[in-house]
Amino acid sequence: MKLVLTSCLTALVGTTAMAQITITDLRDRTVTLEAPAERVMLGFYYEDYLAVAGDGAVDKIVGLSRGPWAEWRPRQWEAYTQTFPQLNDLRDVGDTESSTFSIESAIATDPDLVILAGWQYDALGETAGQFDTAGIPVLVLDYNAQTLEAHLASTRALGLAMGTSDRANALATLYAEKTADTEARLARSDARPKVYVELAQKGPDEIGNSYAGGMWGGIIDRLQGQNIANGQIENWGPLSPEYVLAEAPEVILLSGSEWLNRPAAVPLGFGADKGLAQQRIDAYKARAGWSDLPAVQNGKVYGIYHGGTRTLSDFAYFRFLGKALHPEAFADVDPEAELAQFYADWLPIEPVGTFVMHAE
Repeated sequence: MKLVLTSCLTALVGTTAMAQITITDLRDRTVTLEAPAERVMLGFYYEDYLAVAGDGAVDKIVGLSRGPWAEWRPRQWEAYTQTFPQLNDLRDVGDTESSTFSIESAIATDPDLVILAGWQYDALGETAGQFDTAGIPVLVLDYNAQTLEAHLASTRALGLAMGTSDRANALATLYAEKTADTEARLARSDARPKVYVELAQKGPDEIGNSYAGGMWGGIIDRLQGQNIANGQIENWGPLSPEYVLAEAPEVILLSGSEWLNRPAAVPLGFGADKGLAQQRIDAYKARAGWSDLPAVQNGKVYGIYHGGTRTLSDFAYFRFLGKALHPEAFADVDPEAELAQFYADWLPIEPVGTFVMHAE
């Protein structure tokens, strides 16, 4: 497997008499700004925006699609609002996932730029044209595509829009270098372990989703693992307990998060206690038949933050999983230290909590 290190979606800045900024976004749209954005309506990719835009980035946000941040990642939201309490006062324009997104409310924030994830823009469909009618440029990014090309193009496009191309290019270079190093290490490993991934949200008594093709499934494929969900589900869905036992995975990955209303879930992410996460993982390991699985017998069960992919810091999570699947090739890699360093260098808060763990 080889990843291409050049972007097929290149963000270009144009020079005109008015010094306009012209960007090709992640839906191959031409976006024109008169100057770097100063009033941003932010739909998604909150941490990526903060990393790329740098100092003063929070002060430029005039509205939010708040649900995907405050409700999907509540402890992360809490960490940022403790540092920037003004986030609590920003207008919430709703969420496309719950069909509450209000273009009228977004326009009312008087932005000079709307930033949307590709999945948000696609969900709005033709109604997104109301932004054009109002004369408000919309920049579409797509870290959800989970490709190096899209990550780099999204980062550089965002840097152009915010007038922070130097930061964006440095971040893109960092991401490309880490990806290249990961690929080089994989090339030195012949291991192809069987992997089972489960969203550890519902507790061990109910089977959570596994992933094929995208999300964690796509990452396992890139890391040369044999994902047992491949060919069984499309995108995501549960696998039968009998099938998992029959496949005898050599590595088990439990994806946890900050689900405040899920008392049996594996808690990972901001503010997560490692001891409690271990207890919840132990409950999964106690499922019928799991004690006989190679992954459990050989101590190859891992927890990972569900919010740790489809973002600029996800290289650290990839490398954590790379180390789980190919321990010798990644023996000198410390993914937790790399994640902490990313926050220290690029983001305004510290990542306090448990984001990855090798279960005891």
